[in-house]
Amino acid sequence: MQTCFTILLSISIAFLLKAFINLLFPRKHLPPGPPTLPIIGNLLWLRRSTSEIEAILRNLRKKFGPIVTLHFGSRPVIFVTDRSLAYKALVQNGAVFSDRPPAPPTTKFFSSNQHNITSSSYGPTWRLLRRNLNAEILHPSRVRNYTRARKWVLHILLDRLKSESKNGDPVRVMDHFQYAMFCLLVYMCFGEQVTESQIKQVEDVQRRLLLGFNRFNILNFWPRLTKIVLRKRWMELLQLRQYQKEVLVPLIRARKKVKEESLTKCEEDKHVLAYVDTLLDLELPEEKRKLNESEIVSLSAEFLNAGTDTTSTALQWIMANLVKYPHIQEKIFMEIRGVVAEAENEVKEDDLQKMLYLKAVIFEGLRRHPPAHFVLPHAVSEEIEMNGHVIPKDVTINFTVAEMGWDPNVWEDPMAFKPERFEGGDFDITGSREIKMMPFGVGRRICPGLGLAILHLEYFVANLVWKFEWKAVDGDEVDLSEKQEFTTVMKNPVKAHICERTR
Repeated sequence: MQTCFTILLSISIAFLLKAFINLLFPRKHLPPGPPTLPIIGNLLWLRRSTSEIEAILRNLRKKFGPIVTLHFGSRPVIFVTDRSLAYKALVQNGAVFSDRPPAPPTTKFFSSNQHNITSSSYGPTWRLLRRNLNAEILHPSRVRNYTRARKWVLHILLDRLKSESKNGDPVRVMDHFQYAMFCLLVYMCFGEQVTESQIKQVEDVQRRLLLGFNRFNILNFWPRLTKIVLRKRWMELLQLRQYQKEVLVPLIRARKKVKEESLTKCEEDKHVLAYVDTLLDLELPEEKRKLNESEIVSLSAEFLNAGTDTTSTALQWIMANLVKYPHIQEKIFMEIRGVVAEAENEVKEDDLQKMLYLKAVIFEGLRRHPPAHFVLPHAVSEEIEMNGHVIPKDVTINFTVAEMGWDPNVWEDPMAFKPERFEGGDFDITGSREIKMMPFGVGRRICPGLGLAILHLEYFVANLVWKFEWKAVDGDEVDLSEKQEFTTVMKNPVKAHICERTR
């Protein structure tokens, strides 16, 4: 007992000394921010929750300007809330601002020591992993190879919606959207041989991880202390990772076995390339070795998470607005009817390019309801000055996404849902010319799945509107308030009456 007390006392003294040293010798010219206390951080956290961060930043911007420093415990985090400054950083100085801050322990654990695209430091390993994803899976010619998979998943989704709506009760659609997107991403990751029971196993473990995101986050603040005080939670984390490996490793080995059977080129062409296939022969440039199974598990899990929750969340927000504003839904339907023959049961992917209003609806959905309200944390590779302040190398810097897409200086009535904003223009969603919105981030760390996500949203929204008419529940107005989970989701998930269209 005395030994534990001595350890805790030593750790506490070390934290206090570090905090007081930082107060006596502060980093030069950090962007301004509210007052701080040693260890606790900003005084505002004594009466406000970190879930209120966006409202806090709006108020702080009025007082301190577009760059603010907040302290979470003893760690300073810089927030940039201005789109022109974000452009200067992420596009014009992209090489400097493309690094990641040191990963917290739980991230290191689940990313196999940052061997994934999301958390990798800006360097050779990150370039290899991202280039592999872009060239092998996200290249337009590869994306076309998954047309059959998208059609298969669409039929699953439509059948589930039709079945649940038969009795006339309103349908809670989010669960169906998530399952459909997950089936599609599992197919792309592990190939067409994956069974339904395997899909459900993978979904179970990935869902547990996402739901445990906040629960495990506390382990990152004082890992040495929490390994003693919160030992059971650390054990829970270890068991969850082991379960993830038990589920994903057999799927990885199955793909490896197919590869090792030395199929002829003709036979290979019969199989659609899976993401795991591209990882088996990759050689890490700095370590001169192939990826191990744990690293392939981490990359596979990243692929599934990145393409499932973000897309299904965006899809729900868009469909919620179509339920809330029937005239927008009807305008999409009329546009589809001008392109697709009435006898056709579905909208084909080749038809989407002709539907400009549909694309405008997708862009407006991403602007008004970006699934992530902040980009993933950045860090600079060298100390750099920004707007009169110094951004140190070892400090986390973040950029607001939602606030930039809601800027009243760019968008008239920014909180309204008006797809007409995007009609008749060639809008640059990548932010390469200027940032007006950045739902996928911008610059060198922009989400590599941008094109695939937009394709999926267009394809599923078009077919959901073509197949069904979506109506609000009487007396139950669609509520567009938000809450934060892994993504920014609807606080009250949308329910709708769905009936098949007669054309």
